Order: sequence, then structure tokens, then C-alpha cells
Amino acid sequence: RINRKPGIVIANIGDASMGCGPVWEAMMLSAMEQYRTLWAKDVGGAPPILFNFVNNFYGMGGQTFGETMGFDILARAGAGVNPQMMHAERVDGYNPLAVADAIERKKKLLLAGEGPVLLDTITYRISGHSPSDASSYRTKDEIGMWEQADALVSFADRLIKAGVIDDAELTAMKERVASKIERALRLAIDPELSPHAPGSFIGEVMFSNTPTDRMDDREPEVLLPLEENPRVEQIARKSRSAFDDDGKPLSKMKVTAYRDALFEAVIHRFYEDPTLAAWGEENRDWGGAFAVYRGLTEALPYHRLFNSSISEGAIVGAGVGYALSGGRALVELMYCDFMGRAGDEIFNQAAKWQSMSAGVLTMPLVVRVSVGSKYGAQHSQDWSSLVAHIPGLKVMFPATPYDAKGMLNLALRGTDPVIFFESQRLYDIGEEFHPGGVPTEYYEIPEGMPDVKREGTDVTIVTVGATLYVALEAAKELEATYGVSVEVIDARFLNPLDVTPIVDSVAKTGKLLLASDACERGSFLHNIASQITQVAFDELDGPPVVVGSRNWITPAVELEPEFFPQKEWIIDALHERLLPLPGHVVTTEQTTSSLVERYKAGV
Repeated sequence: RINRKPGIVIANIGDASMGCGPVWEAMMLSAMEQYRTLWAKDVGGAPPILFNFVNNFYGMGGQTFGETMGFDILARAGAGVNPQMMHAERVDGYNPLAVADAIERKKKLLLAGEGPVLLDTITYRISGHSPSDASSYRTKDEIGMWEQADALVSFADRLIKAGVIDDAELTAMKERVASKIERALRLAIDPELSPHAPGSFIGEVMFSNTPTDRMDDREPEVLLPLEENPRVEQIARKSRSAFDDDGKPLSKMKVTAYRDALFEAVIHRFYEDPTLAAWGEENRDWGGAFAVYRGLTEALPYHRLFNSSISEGAIVGAGVGYALSGGRALVELMYCDFMGRAGDEIFNQAAKWQSMSAGVLTMPLVVRVSVGSKYGAQHSQDWSSLVAHIPGLKVMFPATPYDAKGMLNLALRGTDPVIFFESQRLYDIGEEFHPGGVPTEYYEIPEGMPDVKREGTDVTIVTVGATLYVALEAAKELEATYGVSVEVIDARFLNPLDVTPIVDSVAKTGKLLLASDACERGSFLHNIASQITQVAFDELDGPPVVVGSRNWITPAVELEPEFFPQKEWIIDALHERLLPLPGHVVTTEQTTSSLVERYKAGV
């Protein structure tokens, strides 16, 4: 519907999947009333998706009927989704004519925009769940009874009784099918026709790396010219830099802020790529959870920008499906902490489909993730290291308006899945580093390239995310108080990451400290430190030092200074482990012995 393409979608899933949260999220998302009440009629109504539950009565070994589920008749589930009850119907899966008739009737509903549809297709799983499943949880009599009901037996009998075929024709048909299957299998395992790919091939196809301005040639659907957009006009009146002509800081209200820079990247791509669509919680009316999209409502029809249900799994999952089918998806998760609710969709779907398809499919999907602050244990976590651990994902974390616009431009022109982190501490800041501020024209940041934000000669500090500004405060104090010249490098990217600029800096300073808001244990900073140690060991005066958040759950706002890295932590860690500072009095525990003790305690 969104991409103006014909056809329907059939999701073939098992009866046991009714116990999976993402299945319910998907049904709810596909049944949202806005498709009928708010979207333009010519879009075609609700998503044309048929949920075909292949009801074979088993999950792994547990029976869904009478044991692990309580629905009794699966089709009843449709009544809880929408007034149309998903047009739910129970079908004899061993009757090909009944299945064909049901699909034909439901297809008409879907093409008319009356979806979603649910089919409860009754079958039976004759084999075990896996080769190691001996089916000890059921009797041979049960299996034998269902084997007689199988269409290979029962429908063949019906055809013979109806005089459509005779025994000889049935035997010949089976032989032809068996021959075709055998031929296909032989071709599939032929070492010359289907040679085994080397393991390195997986790495070659994991990313498509094919920047594409537009995924379709049709004109983008917009509601007004770009230059007439109220937000565009408002930003045009702001300074592109955080400073005035005399170098004095400007009010946050007068500068092109981080969120404005993100908006410019987003609206540019909406006017370039007709397939781009964005959704998430409060994307349309609020302009996104943190007002990045404010101004898009006036510019875009509903089917290109819409509010979703509170269904993080379905939000990302729909983005994966839309990207696989030829569209470009931009989805938003209100808080980084909510990635856990979309874990499978991010880690096992978005990350893997390009490789699993041997490079045939692409994944133009950007997941915007907002890293919270001041909201406690379940709304203020930096999980960038967790995502960077997963092969198949590109991970970006800009800390300045200039980088935010250039990196989102890069992500929105790519064909790979990108997890795009944003810190809520930064949405209102102006551009402090790039000469001239944030350019009005289109530009991209070179992929994987860190950026030197402050030059120095004595110590190298590498940061990820908002900790950049903490490191800069520490650098200023180190120079003013102790005469230590600090080079500060903003990593910007976690994957891919070119460590060459960091190596070059360490060759000059001999000392490396890394800092971010991610918890210290398991931090991706340790990975960077390890790489630098391996490739520049002879340049280092001592082991790299990692400063991260404490290995606790995130505390209440008044305790955040004891949890997130502060400038004092950086200065003390440098003093204790890399460069003794004359006359310095430490105020925090940053010694290696204190680190060992915390590890022993698991904190």
C-alpha cells in the first residue's frame, strides 16, 4: 500500500506462534483504524496481509490444543483484533480445493483494502519438530490417523472416486513428481552447478553498500513545496552556528540545533525518494517523540508518515518487511531501552537478511534510537555497544548537529540496516566545531571515519556520543591547570569504524583514554582499545584506559553524576593510570585495583 505496489502478503506461521508477542503486535498494526479513516482513499485501505496460521496442533512437543494454549479454536483470536474479526475462518488444510477457495475469497477482501485476514488452516505435523525429535510425546496411532487424512492420501482418493484420475494416472503422477524432486536435488548438490561458497562470501554480502538516491522513479508524494514548509522557513531564520560573528554563544532558540539538523536530512530524503516512509509512536502529531519530525505533518500524506501502536517489535518488523519489498523505511524507537522489545527484529531479521539471501536482497532501513537521560533505570540506557556486537548492522552515534545531518544523509541514501543513535542531551545544542556551522546544502559524512574535535599533543581521548562534551571540559581543565595538551576524537561510528585517525593520534601522544555513557563492562570502547593496542602497541606508553558508566542499573536523576562519566572521572583516570598530574588530588575511584574489586563484586 505505502509503496504503491500491487499484490498481497501472506504470512505463513504456526499455531504456536499465537503465544508470541510480535505476532499480536503485527496483527494490531495491520488493523489500525487510520487506514480507513485518515489515509487517502486512493492508497487502497488496510495493508493486504493474510495471516495464515498453519494449525498443526504442536509447537515443539507441546500441544497447542488442550495444553499450551487456551483459545480452543484459533480463528476466535480475530475477534479481539478489530470489528471485522479479521474475517477469520477455519479451513481444512488437507482439502486443496477448500484452501484455494478460501484464499481466493480472502484475496478479494485484501485487494479491496478490507484486511487484515486470518485463516486457521487445519493440518498436522507428521514429522518431529527437528531431526532429534523422536515424537515421544505422541502415539503412533495418532500419527497414523493423521497420515490417512493427509491430502496426499485423502485428496487422491477423492479424485479417483470422482473419476478425475485412475490408479495408473495417480502412480504416474507420483513418479513424475518424485523424478522432478530428485532432479532438483541433484542440481542443487552438483559441485559444478552449485559450488559451495567460501566462508568469506558471507562477509562480502553482509552489507550491500550501494547508495541509492531513490528506490523508485515515480514522483514523491508531498503536500506542499519544500521551501514553503513552516519548519524549513523557521530554520532558515536561525544561525547555522552556535556562535555569533564575534564568537559569543547564541541562545539555543536562535541556532540550528541537533534536532533541526536531523529534520533537514529527513525532509530532504522525503522529497527525493518516493518510497521513503516513517512511522513510530507519535510520529505525526507530536513530530516524533522529541520533535525531530515537527514540520513533516504539513508536508506529507498519512501513508508516508504515521503514528503506530506501542509495538516496538512490529514497528521494526514492518520496517524490515517494507525494506525487503523495495521501500525505504525510517522507524523510530522512543527510547534506546525499548530495543529489547524489538530484539529479534533488529538482531535476527534486519541484521541477517542480506547475508541469508546471498546478497540478493537489500535492507534500506534506518532505526532511529533515542538514548535517554534523567529518566531512570528503564529509560536512560546507552545500548550502542550491544548493537555494535551484532554482525550485519551499521551503527552510528553523532554528537554534533553537523555530524547528525551528514550521517543521517548517509544512512538514508544507503541500502543497509542502520541503527542511528541520538542522545536526548544533545537535541538543543548548536554546531560548535565545523567552520560556518551546519551547511544548508546536502552533504554526507565519510562512512566509518572518526573526527578530531580538538587537537592536542600529550593525550588522546576518544569518545562516543554525548560524552564528547564531558571530554572537552576535561581537556580544557587539563590544559589550564596542568599544561596537558589533549586531543579529543569523536568516533561517530561504531560499525564500520576506521581506526586510522586514532592510530595516528596515538603515534603522536602515546596515551589513549576512551569514554562513553555505555556501561564500562562490555563497552565497545574496549574493542577499540584492543584494536589500537594490537596495531599500535609500540606507540603506546601504557595500556589504554576505558571510562564508562558504572556497571549498575541507571539510577534516578539526582544520582546520575555518580553513574555517568564526569570530567573528574576522566582527569582522575588519566592521573592514576596514564599520566601523573603534579599536585592533583583525586576525588573518584579510578585505579586498576578499584576496577578489579568492582569486577569481583559484579558491579
